[in-house]
Amino acid sequence: MNENAIKAVATSVRSLSMDAIQKANSGHPGIPLGAAELAAVLYGEILKHNPADSKWVDRDRFVLSAGHGSMWLYSILHLAGYKVSLDDIETFRQVGSKCPGHPEYGETDGVENTSGPLGQGVSMSVGVAIAETMLAARFNTPAHKIVDHYTYSLVGEGCLQEGIASEASSLAGHLKLGKLIVFYDENKISIDGSTDITFTDDIEKRYEAYGWQVLCGDMYKPAEIIKLVAEAKSCSDKPTLIMLKSIIGKYAPKQGTPDVHGAALGADGVKAAKEALGLPVDKDFYVLPEAYDYFNAQKRARAQLEADWQKEFDAWSGENPELRREWDAFQSDAATSDIPDVSFKAGDALATRDASSKALNMIAHRYGNLVGGSADLMGPNKTKLDDCDGVYTPENRKGRTIEFGIREFSMSAISAGIKLHGGLRPFCATFLIFSDYLRPSLRVVSLMKQPVIYVFTHDSIYVGEDGPTHQPVETLTALRAIPGVQVLRPGDAEETVEAWKMAYESKDHPVCLALTRQKLAVYEKADPDWRNTVRTGAYIVQEGSENPDITVLASGSEVDMALDASKLVPGKKIRVVSVMDVKLFGQQDKVIRDKLIGKTKRLVATEAGISMEWYQFVQNKDDIFCIDRFGESGPAEKVAEDMHFTPADFAKVLER
Repeated sequence: MNENAIKAVATSVRSLSMDAIQKANSGHPGIPLGAAELAAVLYGEILKHNPADSKWVDRDRFVLSAGHGSMWLYSILHLAGYKVSLDDIETFRQVGSKCPGHPEYGETDGVENTSGPLGQGVSMSVGVAIAETMLAARFNTPAHKIVDHYTYSLVGEGCLQEGIASEASSLAGHLKLGKLIVFYDENKISIDGSTDITFTDDIEKRYEAYGWQVLCGDMYKPAEIIKLVAEAKSCSDKPTLIMLKSIIGKYAPKQGTPDVHGAALGADGVKAAKEALGLPVDKDFYVLPEAYDYFNAQKRARAQLEADWQKEFDAWSGENPELRREWDAFQSDAATSDIPDVSFKAGDALATRDASSKALNMIAHRYGNLVGGSADLMGPNKTKLDDCDGVYTPENRKGRTIEFGIREFSMSAISAGIKLHGGLRPFCATFLIFSDYLRPSLRVVSLMKQPVIYVFTHDSIYVGEDGPTHQPVETLTALRAIPGVQVLRPGDAEETVEAWKMAYESKDHPVCLALTRQKLAVYEKADPDWRNTVRTGAYIVQEGSENPDITVLASGSEVDMALDASKLVPGKKIRVVSVMDVKLFGQQDKVIRDKLIGKTKRLVATEAGISMEWYQFVQNKDDIFCIDRFGESGPAEKVAEDMHFTPADFAKVLER
């Protein structure tokens, strides 16, 4: 290790960071100033990476969790040779900049994840580490290791206070993810003061209890950090937390205080810090030449690392053509087997969660890279994968079923990490009402445009006896409100199969499947091309007439209810439209919507949830048959009767 070069890199990280934050008059200098040595030694000595190819599949991954320290990351990416220019850094936190306030996946070369909400990044890193082990188990051979890399993350005090980090760390320890290494920036400061005012956990004992190896060191001793990482790597059956004591905002006049956490240093503060560092005070965005020289000297060796891997990969490909074909399919989400669609017939009666189970297994056997599981609800969610290599455990890394435990929030973030790693397609599952536990992660998944699949069962008051705490009414609307999130609520078993196919077709957004506990009849479809039409968000189930008296827009189980109710109103020509994707249907061209609705005299909408969204289609509140109150505890049918949400009650609306 070139100690002088590492020092120059660390000093340059501080220089770039404080100037960028000062120019923006916004940002968080605490981590960039306090943990610059880690940036230098991590990207200069520890990581297996090639800045010339930030997508090299066997690179080590660095997942930032303390996202407010974004200039720490942008500065080191620039110095290391990633496509982050000085111009980008000078426009930190400005509209259109490649250096947004918190790192955003897809915006900046070398950024592996969107980080911001504390604790989510380290939880994603657990998913990344899981993915590495899964792919290594499946594709490595005794002669060739083509998947062999580590996952690193940087967390701060705030990350470890957030519950999601505890969930994910607990699971990581249980799964013995020995190639996960997390650095803890232990500066003992948060926004409101010393962390001692609220946070006196013994972190070392806490993580040891999770099943982690815990090592302790000094942020300002690069050689020691390298030694600690080597020790971490020598432990193959435990993830490692490396606790590095640090000084927040080091070299700033107010170092070690909350004042340097989240605000620019000010002109005088920057000047004083530069003087303390020996930097020229009259030069902004100054980089020591030794820092550039250090990384420039590594370029050939970094490129050779990837070239050597490519040679290994080519040899592996030649010796294992079937594995290579499977590898390519995994990387592109292509089918690995020719599995026909599962089929149902009109008159069959089953819950859409049961239909989903059959469709899920169809997809899992068609696409070998589908992995996932449930938050301790495999039975109720119907997410058991049959003949898919069993459960993922430390002893069975090929297992495609992940048992997440009762950890909905981290389940979602871990699934995001699996997808971010590449090569695998994750799904996760819980009750629809518990989507509230994971919603903050779902929002970030959508920001990253990651096509994670969410299976949400028990989608309405028909949950029954568990009562209003478990009966979602506002939840569908809340999920649809997140930009980019697609919510599919199929009305019968056939629609459920198409919903699963649509979910897997998604390449740039998460998809939520809302599924019933109660049985629903498979109905005849008036539209012979409904499997294609439904991709507009809706299709005609019951024609009624070209000029119907009433057109009913219904989703999920309420399609069945609308069909039953229409039989109780024999004097009217009633068209029933299944709106499987309310948001997509609402965004469709008016011509498409009008064709499905028809020249109707009256438009009515129904869903076993709140009425809010349906006002975009129906203006008269008397034409909306929804549920704008909490449910009751009792058998499903009795709850529906008590709430006057039955086909007979709906028929009264249609008779008006």
